[in-house]
Amino acid sequence: QVQLVESGGDSVQPGGSLRLSCSHSTITADYFGVGWFRQAPGKEREGISCINSSDGATRYSDPVKGRFTISRDRFKNIVYLQMNGLQPEDTAHYYCAADLKLFRSNMCDLSSWLYDYWGQGTPVTVSS
Repeated sequence: QVQLVESGGDSVQPGGSLRLSCSHSTITADYFGVGWFRQAPGKEREGISCINSSDGATRYSDPVKGRFTISRDRFKNIVYLQMNGLQPEDTAHYYCAADLKLFRSNMCDLSSWLYDYWGQGTPVTVSS
């Protein structure tokens, strides 16, 4: 069982920045991925970024590429999502999740069905 807890959600004005944190319990799998997802009211959950535990390789969805940055602190078991240039369309509930099925040659994926464990999420609101 893996526990994940998100924090850092807040209300900001357009153009603002936030840093979300995903604190997870120790994962003993040799290779795993941690992803960030979001779900806006009335919309499906979408994957926005993920990071490989082994080599730190990252992936981003097109809507956030160039504005959001995912990173990890391996010693503290925390994955961060730095969000810059926030816009009203970024308003959503943000979740992190862990995929424990990666192999050494795999790259993390943004498909939510691949992920085994989820946090409860943290809300982000962008409005003027």
